[in-house]
Amino acid sequence: MIRIKLDVMMAERKMSLNELSEKVGITPANLSILKNEKGKAIRFSTLDALCKALDCQPGDLIEYIEE
Repeated sequence: MIRIKLDVMMAERKMSLNELSEKVGITPANLSILKNEKGKAIRFSTLDALCKALDCQPGDLIEYIEE
């Protein structure tokens, strides 16, 4: 299972969903889907924008958990 740790990174950076949305250029609704781990895919361009906005690496946002 792939887990998106967006909520953890946002908390560590003390960044709200709306603030991140403005920095990344993605709607709060779409970010919420990622944050709540309801998404089925993520574009590399989105991952790139998130990493820039949160000053992190892709591995900080994505985690593999064996089922």
